[in-house]
Order: sequence, then structure tokens, then C-alpha cells
Amino acid sequence: MAAERELALFDLDFTLIPFDSGMQWVRFLIAEGALEPGLDEAYLALCMRYVAGQGDAATLHRFVLRSLMGLSAEEASQWQARFALSLAGQLPAGALEVVASHQRAGHLCCIVTATTRSIARPFADAFGVEHLIASEAARSADGRFSGEIEGALCHGAAKLDRVRQWLERRGECLGDFARTHFYSDSASDLPLLAAVSHPVAVSPDAGLRARAEVLGWPTLAQLRPEGWPTRHPA
Repeated sequence: MAAERELALFDLDFTLIPFDSGMQWVRFLIAEGALEPGLDEAYLALCMRYVAGQGDAATLHRFVLRSLMGLSAEEASQWQARFALSLAGQLPAGALEVVASHQRAGHLCCIVTATTRSIARPFADAFGVEHLIASEAARSADGRFSGEIEGALCHGAAKLDRVRQWLERRGECLGDFARTHFYSDSASDLPLLAAVSHPVAVSPDAGLRARAEVLGWPTLAQLRPEGWPTRHPA
């Protein structure tokens, strides 16, 4: 019965993985000779400005999307495949096991991230997660990547909207599940964290840590089986 099912949602950066997926992608392309050296430092500078409250998340993702500019879908797919191979051994064993634990329990699992799909898909595949809700890269009339974001970034309240839309397309809603889980590190994800029955703060930033303490949400230093909460506070 639908009422007996559970839904497990996972943020990607600094939640399932202890690093920035966009930076990983940029450094991979630099190592492959596809991007000029130093672009990773330029991206890091943008990230530091964002953390300091200067700039917005969309600017970060547009910077990373420049690496896809002008590529056809086939060319991008080839880079994705090579990138996926480079991820071997870089994903935390604990996070892999937590995801696998939800899957073994028969829970519907989905990664929900602001990272664009082209970069997030290899990570989702590496975790064995079929369902992915991500920002979308725009394409020009000839089908090549334009370097822009298609529609709104999957960030903040938009994450909750995207999850609801995804479930609606499946003929479901959050209320159809006996328990709904969401793992995240960021206060920007508070709208979705507040909408699920079992929110979990993973290596939380200051804003999320403060909110989790007030509301009694489980807080983990990292995703690992021995730290995975077995009982949610009442």
C-alpha cells in the first residue's frame, strides 16, 4: 500500500559527497586538458564570495556551465562517461551505505540538487540512484549547450516545488508516504527539510545547525551507517 512506503531525498554537495560537484567537474576537465588551468581557482573565488553573502547560487552554476558551452548532447555524454570513471573511489563509503540502506528497505530514493543534470547524473549513477531532480542546462536552437540555466535553479524553495512536481507526475504526493526523509547540509534547503517528516542535517552550515537545534532534528557530522539515526525525535 502507498501509505506504507517511504521516500528518501538526498542533497548532493557536502551531503552525499564532502565536496563541491561543480569544482570536481571543473578540475576533471582541467586535468583532461579541456579547460585552461586556473579556472578552478576562479570558481573557488566565486564560491568564497557566495559563502560571504556576495553573489548568488545561479552565478556559480553559470560559471560551471561554461565548460559545456557549444557541446552537442553526444559530446557532453562522452565527457560524462569519462567523468563517471574518475569518481571511482571518491565517494564516501558511509554515504553509499546509507543510500543503499534506504534502497534495501524499498524506499523511493531521489537526489535533489542545484547542480545541473549533466554534472549530477554521473554522481547519481555512482550512488545507484535512478531518480534525479536537478537544475537544467539550456540549449540553443541547434541543440548545443548555451552555457545558461534553463528555467529556475533547483535551489531553495524551488527544490520543494520540483519535488512536488516530480511526485505529481508519478501520481503521488508527499502525504502518500508513511515517512519522508531529506538529508541536507544547507539552510537554503529549509523549505524542503520542513516539508518532510524526517529531516536530517548533515555537516550543517550555521543557519541549518541553529534551526535543527531548535526543532530537535538529527544532526550528523557526516553520512555514515553508525551515525544514521534509527529513531527520529518525537
